[in-house]
Amino acid sequence: MQDLTGDGLLRVLATLANPHRLRVVAALARERNYVSQLARELNISRALLQVHLRKLEAARLVTASIEVSEDGKAMKFYEVTPFAVLLTPEAIADAAPTLRAGEEMMQP
Repeated sequence: MQDLTGDGLLRVLATLANPHRLRVVAALARERNYVSQLARELNISRALLQVHLRKLEAARLVTASIEVSEDGKAMKFYEVTPFAVLLTPEAIADAAPTLRAGEEMMQP
């Protein structure tokens, strides 16, 4: 993951600040998987998993591809996008001036 703007850094941190999404990333870091199997492994509903996967995909932390099984079923597979976020005071100082999110809240 390249250098993040302030908004990009907030998006990644907010996305990962959820226990379900952390578990999803951990499971996908071990192996790519399709939605139904991943939901069973994580013991959550497919609907809830889909919500979290969409958020992870929007933050560019996972990618998806559709494959057709031998019996003709379309299966959506997810995998982790390699990423690294170096969170240091300096990285935050570099990202902070580029923040757009919340600027309107700071104005009187």
